[in-house]
Amino acid sequence: MPKAIGYIRVSTTEQATEGVSLDAQRTKITAWAVANDYQLAAIYEDAGITGTSLDKRPGLRTAIEQTGKGMALVAYSISRIARSTRDMLQIAHQIQGKGADLVSLTEKIDTTTAAGKMVFRMLAVLSEFERDVIAERTTGALAHKKSKLEVYSPVPLGFEAHDGLLLRSAAETEVVERIRSMRSEGHSLRKIAAHLNEGGIAGKNGGKFHASTIRAVLANSIHR
Repeated sequence: MPKAIGYIRVSTTEQATEGVSLDAQRTKITAWAVANDYQLAAIYEDAGITGTSLDKRPGLRTAIEQTGKGMALVAYSISRIARSTRDMLQIAHQIQGKGADLVSLTEKIDTTTAAGKMVFRMLAVLSEFERDVIAERTTGALAHKKSKLEVYSPVPLGFEAHDGLLLRSAAETEVVERIRSMRSEGHSLRKIAAHLNEGGIAGKNGGKFHASTIRAVLANSIHR
């Protein structure tokens, strides 16, 4: 009897969502193994982790390592395994290089056939395209809020929030102008931050300045 390795994942926001919970994924993978005469050797999980790169998901790395020749790596859906075409194809390549199969229950695809491989790659590309569209819309909505000086999170240095609108803060605007002036003079981000901290100038919410803080201020289009 061939062996299967299961992999399940949820992000924090999905843990209570019907259909993608860890228990729901585990149940479906177990049922697949029984129906297809596979011995389910183990199920590895990444709980409360978004679909970031492979390096940040120890459960998936272990699942891939434990999947050997003649075995199958089984997941509830493509989205549980990877969130980018590059990662998806990398994982598929690793699994195929071991002489194993990759099974996604939701999309009903596996890599044992040429058609399955083609569909697999197409779905991975379409999945990434959908996320790019969502990100594009989010970026557009944020740009619109900025152009109307509406509050968005976090409130940038140089502004204060009042009744849903961003109003300029004279004191903070002066700090922003000093940052931009020092940068135009060729000072490094770290030197600008140190200069402000040494001068007793507080950042947003009383915090200290860092190179990353200065970079964010300079990059924010609302100041232009």
